[in-house]
Amino acid sequence: MTITRRANQLLLITAALLMAGAAAAQTVIYEKSRVSCVSRQMNVPVEAVFRKFTAQIAFDPARAETSKAQIEIDVGSFDLDNAEANDEARSKPWFDARGFPKATFVSTSIKALGGGRFEARGPLTIKGKTLEVVTPFTYRNEARGAVVEGAFSVKRLQYNIGEGVWKDTEAVADEVQIRYRLVLGAGTAATPPAKK
Repeated sequence: MTITRRANQLLLITAALLMAGAAAAQTVIYEKSRVSCVSRQMNVPVEAVFRKFTAQIAFDPARAETSKAQIEIDVGSFDLDNAEANDEARSKPWFDARGFPKATFVSTSIKALGGGRFEARGPLTIKGKTLEVVTPFTYRNEARGAVVEGAFSVKRLQYNIGEGVWKDTEAVADEVQIRYRLVLGAGTAATPPAKK
């Protein structure tokens, strides 16, 4: 057996072992899933949804450390149910959806906290700025799948969201809460719905 052939076999065996130890990918049922953000404007909570996002989830509650999650949000799909506010949010001082169309989170670790509670850690990139975040979440099985649900807070000014006069936190608070509810099924990832 040649050295090259043996090396290739070792690589294949290693890859197989890694795949065997990793959690299996699950389908995201997008029509039942939701990602939103809650900000405080003039001290009044306001929630907007992101109409388009994709998620690759491979989660095993019994072996949380082998699990992985990656979420990509189309920031241009921001919807506050107000056309003027939506256009402003997509503009350069805010999300700059033309220059930075996607926000992404990729888990680097997931751990169990007990009682159906878990914690994911990893980089969150918005508007070209990457910072590590930690998000607690719950996982529960339901009749037709499973539900992953959680929330965490970010400081919008750390991501340069709301530049210029919008840096004033009296008008729009610095802290923004990101909320998500992902409904999962077994199998490979489904195609997300078209942007509304």
